[in-house]
Amino acid sequence: MRNYQKVHIANRYDCDMKTAVIGAGNMGEALIAGLIAYGETPDNIAVCEKRVERADELVSRYAITIAEIADSVRDADAVLLVVKPQDMAAVLAEVGGAINPGAVVVSFAAGKKIDFISGNLGKSNSVIRVMPNTATMVGAGMAAMSLGVGVSPEQQKFVAGFLAKSGQVVEVSEELQDAVTATSGSGPAYFFAFVEAMVAGAKELGLSTEVATQLTIQTIVGAAKLLAESGKSATELRENVTSPNGTTAAALKSFSDGDLATLVAKSMKAARDRSIELA
Repeated sequence: MRNYQKVHIANRYDCDMKTAVIGAGNMGEALIAGLIAYGETPDNIAVCEKRVERADELVSRYAITIAEIADSVRDADAVLLVVKPQDMAAVLAEVGGAINPGAVVVSFAAGKKIDFISGNLGKSNSVIRVMPNTATMVGAGMAAMSLGVGVSPEQQKFVAGFLAKSGQVVEVSEELQDAVTATSGSGPAYFFAFVEAMVAGAKELGLSTEVATQLTIQTIVGAAKLLAESGKSATELRENVTSPNGTTAAALKSFSDGDLATLVAKSMKAARDRSIELA
């Protein structure tokens, strides 16, 4: 596994290259912002978006171009597929009819394998599969990329480069993508559910919703920052804050008695299995 956050991404792909972004929801917009931050010229970014109001919003915000799928992929050097898994086959059929044979196709759809992308595309274009997460929208995302056959070093650097503008990037073998989905892809929802539970617990102890929310969010933000920057493992930090027979120890014992580790592992396995089913 290669972690692109920890290496210098040099010799980036030609910033005059043309990129087609198919799907302009929140993730699509985050990728547009990452492309521009990486040095892409907005004039060279064509977005396919059927909702007129949304398209106008993106043009106003980023000065990109709105185009039909066939028009956007015909001269594109990179085609980013940011669509739902259930829509992928139909989109690929449309893309395959007009795509530039030298373009790299980058899929952001959960569960859809590189062979699926290539087979439904019906062309020999190189393919990169990426699993991002929602924190990409605030520049703190986690993305894992897997390379298909024929991906050039320049294409690899380009994709890793613009993804790194929205967070961290690792490279994994495709067989691990379902595990990535269960860990970082679905992971933000686990965090949000835990925050909801903490806020509810704080309210039961008498705190107002406002105070409970502020205490919970800042505590978790601070803990995450400490974990990311201290150089210590989660185990070390947990042990440092846990005094024998203290308040934290009492809370952690409840987690242990409830078999938190098994529950988390079971939940992640369920997410992994569902990712496999989506293939």
